[in-house]
Amino acid sequence: MPNSDMPQTRQHCYAYPHPAVTTDVVLFTIRQRTLSVLLIQRGTPPCQGMWALPGGFLEIDEDLETCAKRELYEETGIEGVYLEQLYTFGDPQRDPRERVISVTYFALSQSDNLSPKAASDAALADWFSMNELPQLAFDHAKIIQLARTRLLSKLGYSTIAFQMLPEYFTLSQLQSVYEILLDENLDKRNFRKGILARNIIKETGEYSRLGNHRPAKTYQVVNPSQVEIIK
Repeated sequence: MPNSDMPQTRQHCYAYPHPAVTTDVVLFTIRQRTLSVLLIQRGTPPCQGMWALPGGFLEIDEDLETCAKRELYEETGIEGVYLEQLYTFGDPQRDPRERVISVTYFALSQSDNLSPKAASDAALADWFSMNELPQLAFDHAKIIQLARTRLLSKLGYSTIAFQMLPEYFTLSQLQSVYEILLDENLDKRNFRKGILARNIIKETGEYSRLGNHRPAKTYQVVNPSQVEIIK
């Protein structure tokens, strides 16, 4: 008789081939007053030497978000950033190796927290302005554009922009982030009135001096640990 204490192995027989699954991460930040994205230079085939998003294959025993965080850290050394699932890309021809489905994420952080260092199968890791992207591997150009569209759409109804700010910030710094992301100038009075009316930030009681300007009040997000939906 079989030993009931021995672990049982389940065997499956499938009639259809299984596609591979990857995760790819679009990490945005603001550098030199420009929306920028983190790319890695591929050190292995296919597309060796081309720039691409950090990402890689899902391990059999991990969930998708864990995979995205692991690949981002392994290839760039970056961790602890805000991460949100974006979209699933499944064109049968998107990867020359095999049938690969990519579950993509976009991430946000302020640039002061980020010092990318290439590792794993990434030869290099560097920031690129959204206005000066190189030719990208696979369908990663399409992924980045969708991530930017999602980011812009969430500006109007969520606190997502605060992920690109330090813990304490001035209203001028906050307006600058919105203007860079929207690529337009905003009326100072109307912007401040709208932000303060939403009760999503609070005064810290401290002041910050920027350049030769007089000290400005500093604020912080009421709920900094999450991105909230606002009206």
